[in-house]
Amino acid sequence: MRMKILGIAAAASLMSLAACSQKTENAADNTLNSAANDSEANLDSAGAAMDNAGDRAGPALDDAGNSIDRGANKAGNALENGADKAGSAIDRAASATGQALSNAGNTISNSAR
Repeated sequence: MRMKILGIAAAASLMSLAACSQKTENAADNTLNSAANDSEANLDSAGAAMDNAGDRAGPALDDAGNSIDRGANKAGNALENGADKAGSAIDRAASATGQALSNAGNTISNSAR
C-alpha cells in the first residue's frame, strides 16, 4: 500500500513538473516571439529613417553641386577676363614699344642728315 501511495505521489509530482515545464516553455516562446517582433519593428524603423535621410540628402547634394558649378563658372570667367585684360595690356605695351623704337629710329635718321 505504501508503494502505491508513493507511486501515486511520484506520478503526481511528475505531472506537476511536466505542467510547470510546459508553462515555462510557453513563456519562453512568448518572450522570444516578442523579442523577434520588437527587433523586426526596430529594423523597419531604422530602414525607414535611413530612407528618409537619403531622400533629404539628395536635394541637399544637388544644391551643393549647383553651388560648386556656379563658383567654378565664376572663377573661370574671372580668369578669362583677367587673361583678356592682361593680353590687351601686353598688346598695348608692345605697340607702344614698337612706336617708341620707330620714333627713335626716325629721330636718329633725321639727326644724321
